[in-house]
Amino acid sequence: MAHKLYWDAIYEIALALKASRPQQDLEDVSLGDIFQWTTALPDFADEPELANDDILAAIYQEWYEENNPV
Repeated sequence: MAHKLYWDAIYEIALALKASRPQQDLEDVSLGDIFQWTTALPDFADEPELANDDILAAIYQEWYEENNPV
Protein backbone atom coordinates (compact mmCIF):
# COMPACT_ATOMS: atom_id res chain seq x y z
CA MET A 1 0.00 0.00 0.00
CA ALA A 2 1.37 3.41 -0.98
CA HIS A 3 2.00 6.19 1.51
CA LYS A 4 -0.92 8.67 1.46
CA LEU A 5 -0.12 12.33 0.85
CA TYR A 6 -1.60 15.18 2.86
CA TRP A 7 -1.06 18.93 2.54
CA ASP A 8 1.50 18.96 5.36
CA ALA A 9 3.75 16.57 3.38
CA ILE A 10 5.18 19.47 1.37
CA TYR A 11 8.45 17.79 0.39
CA GLU A 12 6.83 14.45 -0.48
CA ILE A 13 4.26 16.21 -2.67
CA ALA A 14 7.04 18.12 -4.43
CA LEU A 15 8.87 14.85 -5.12
CA ALA A 16 5.68 13.24 -6.43
CA LEU A 17 5.05 16.20 -8.75
CA LYS A 18 8.65 16.12 -9.95
CA ALA A 19 8.32 12.39 -10.69
CA SER A 20 4.97 12.79 -12.47
CA ARG A 21 6.08 15.82 -14.51
CA PRO A 22 9.84 15.42 -15.08
CA GLN A 23 10.00 17.78 -18.07
CA GLN A 24 7.86 20.53 -16.54
CA ASP A 25 9.30 24.03 -16.94
CA LEU A 26 8.72 25.53 -13.51
CA GLU A 27 8.82 29.05 -14.94
CA ASP A 28 5.38 28.32 -16.45
CA VAL A 29 3.76 26.86 -13.31
CA SER A 30 1.07 28.71 -11.34
CA LEU A 31 -0.24 27.97 -7.86
CA GLY A 32 -3.45 26.84 -9.56
CA ASP A 33 -1.42 24.27 -11.50
CA ILE A 34 0.22 23.06 -8.28
CA PHE A 35 -3.23 22.68 -6.70
CA GLN A 36 -4.70 20.76 -9.65
CA TRP A 37 -1.71 18.47 -10.08
CA THR A 38 -1.42 17.77 -6.35
CA THR A 39 -5.07 16.86 -5.91
CA ALA A 40 -4.80 14.62 -9.00
CA LEU A 41 -1.89 12.61 -7.57
CA PRO A 42 -3.02 9.00 -7.03
CA ASP A 43 -1.75 8.97 -3.42
CA PHE A 44 -3.22 12.33 -2.45
CA ALA A 45 -5.76 11.80 0.34
CA ASP A 46 -6.38 15.20 1.93
CA GLU A 47 -9.29 17.61 1.58
CA PRO A 48 -8.71 19.97 -1.38
CA GLU A 49 -10.35 22.89 0.41
CA LEU A 50 -7.60 22.85 3.07
CA ALA A 51 -5.07 24.18 0.55
CA ASN A 52 -3.93 27.78 0.71
CA ASP A 53 -1.40 29.93 -1.13
CA ASP A 54 1.29 29.39 1.53
CA ILE A 55 1.09 25.59 1.20
CA LEU A 56 1.05 25.73 -2.60
CA ALA A 57 3.99 28.16 -2.68
CA ALA A 58 5.94 25.91 -0.31
CA ILE A 59 5.33 22.91 -2.58
CA TYR A 60 6.52 24.96 -5.56
CA GLN A 61 9.64 26.07 -3.65
CA GLU A 62 10.57 22.49 -2.71
CA TRP A 63 10.02 21.32 -6.29
CA TYR A 64 12.11 24.21 -7.61
CA GLU A 65 14.93 23.45 -5.18
CA GLU A 66 14.88 19.77 -6.13
CA ASN A 67 15.28 20.74 -9.79
CA ASN A 68 17.96 23.35 -9.08
CA PRO A 69 20.31 22.08 -6.37
CA VAL A 70 22.88 24.52 -5.05
